[in-house]
Amino acid sequence: MASWNSIPLEITYQVVGWIAFVSWTFGFYPQFILNFRRKSVVGLSFDFVVLNLTKHTSYLIYNASLYFSSTIQKQYYEKYGYDEMIPVAANDVAFSTHAVLITLIVLFQILIYDRGSQKVSRIAIAIVIAVWLFAAVCFFIALPRHSWLWLISIFNSIQVFMTVVKYIPQAFMNFKRKSTAGFSIGNILLDFSGGVANYAQMIVQSIDQGFWINFYGNMGKMLLSLVSISFDIIFMCQRFVLYPNKKAQVPPKLIEETTEPLVNTSDHKQSETV
Repeated sequence: MASWNSIPLEITYQVVGWIAFVSWTFGFYPQFILNFRRKSVVGLSFDFVVLNLTKHTSYLIYNASLYFSSTIQKQYYEKYGYDEMIPVAANDVAFSTHAVLITLIVLFQILIYDRGSQKVSRIAIAIVIAVWLFAAVCFFIALPRHSWLWLISIFNSIQVFMTVVKYIPQAFMNFKRKSTAGFSIGNILLDFSGGVANYAQMIVQSIDQGFWINFYGNMGKMLLSLVSISFDIIFMCQRFVLYPNKKAQVPPKLIEETTEPLVNTSDHKQSETV
């Protein structure tokens, strides 16, 4: 097992890692607090939240498995070399666990607070079902040969895919409404800080080891930061440049209180036309 060559770099790695953890962790709370104060989730894309739960769950499976399983760690060393360090730190596991819990709380807020006529789209539901069916198939493929490292790499790829997909509904909703009202910019600013710190952590570790295998050995973590930072920039442009202090430009029916089902169904659409 590889060890640190430089104590200052090791300390820097831990500090920067926890900065990323704190930024990403507290990044969930501005939206939670905004929903609580408004007693409304209008303006927050429900697809974003549902897809985000799948993303963080798959990321938790990857992080916890690689961090705690000696069997998977052995497979990692056999593939990348015993001189390399495991690319998952304690803060990664802590972040993933917290992310799943707080996302479940936000989903609960969606159920109990005013949501206007917003619903979870059938596209988002189909994506979630397809992803977990795919994960189940991969599990049974890995089971005979105990290819657990390959399996968790699938979960790592899933969380990267979900990271790309999850932001699209919120960005499109902001564009359609010509407003970011109801979507907390505090979440984005902290997420951006966490992404930058995450990259810095990987760079520090690579400098200490003298190799850049940390990037392609944990491709999901690298792509996660890149995708998150890119979308954060888009959201910041929407908030501060394109739609600063603008109220949503949508028909009144989209923001009225409603008791309609949370999931959009064809049967409900037919009942509306009767």
